[in-house]
Amino acid sequence: MFGAWGEPDHEASIATIHAALDAGINFIDTADVYSQGESEVIVGKALAGARRDDVVLATKVHGQMGVPMGAEGGDPNMRGNSRRWIVREVENSLRRLNTDWIDLYQIHRPDPYTDVEETLSALTDLQRQGKIRAFGSSTFPAHQMVQAQWVSERRGLGRFATEQPPYSLLVRGIEADVLPVAQDFGMGVLPWSPLAGGWLSGGYRKGNDLPESMRRNRIPGRFDMSSPGNQRKLEAADALGKLADDAGLSLIHVALAFVMQHPGVTAPIIGPRTMAHLQSQIGAAEVTLSTDILDAIDEIVPPGVTLAHADAGYQPPSLSDPFLRRRRTT
Repeated sequence: MFGAWGEPDHEASIATIHAALDAGINFIDTADVYSQGESEVIVGKALAGARRDDVVLATKVHGQMGVPMGAEGGDPNMRGNSRRWIVREVENSLRRLNTDWIDLYQIHRPDPYTDVEETLSALTDLQRQGKIRAFGSSTFPAHQMVQAQWVSERRGLGRFATEQPPYSLLVRGIEADVLPVAQDFGMGVLPWSPLAGGWLSGGYRKGNDLPESMRRNRIPGRFDMSSPGNQRKLEAADALGKLADDAGLSLIHVALAFVMQHPGVTAPIIGPRTMAHLQSQIGAAEVTLSTDILDAIDEIVPPGVTLAHADAGYQPPSLSDPFLRRRRTT
């Protein structure tokens, strides 16, 4: 949320990062594609000097680089999970972050055009060179997580140490497979969007106008109220808001505590754009939800259910390309 995608004022963003560090947060996650590298530049400025040594710094590679925000197309050689692109782009991230090493380098999405062995081989070489300390995946389906682990073992390569999936009160699909697989392989899990892109901020209640959201311009499909999935999200967010009210808690704290309490989760990634956002989220670490509240949550959104398919974060080609699921006819 730092840069053109969120807070354009670098000094304001840096102040928010410093406040998070002062509050005890010691893990920062960004990506090359966030505001086309601007987010990494801001993080690099915020960590200049002694602060870098006290932070586990993570970034990601895969997304299309070299295009303005919202533009389509772009150079196909400036995206993906190929050795060529990873080896080139890690240098760009190191420069933007103003650091000699990246603690956790993550593959942002699967790449159907690159064999995972090529990706893991490139990452292993970067790890041996000391440019990255560990590497992980993000929004990988469970079967591809397993495949990557097998390839690592069989080819003597480094392995994905973490997975970064979407997970929230409204997006619970990973409970069925991704989280159990991560636990089986001892992977850290760093869920993104635990507030469901703002849907669990407390502002989405039935009968009220939808709150302003910068994300609505960037990912309109997740906020289009003509969508049945988004209607289900509004119903659930309203019910969850009432549950939080009855418990004397903010919905933000309930949402973050819910994600943190899953035994397969290492730590959720919050995405504050402003200092006020940060302050509203940071106290969730002190909240523990009772069994009664967790049972009530399950009544509103059953375990393993994602209410809107678009929130799953990744559409495999087998679903997005009709010719991969239909026999061709003449």
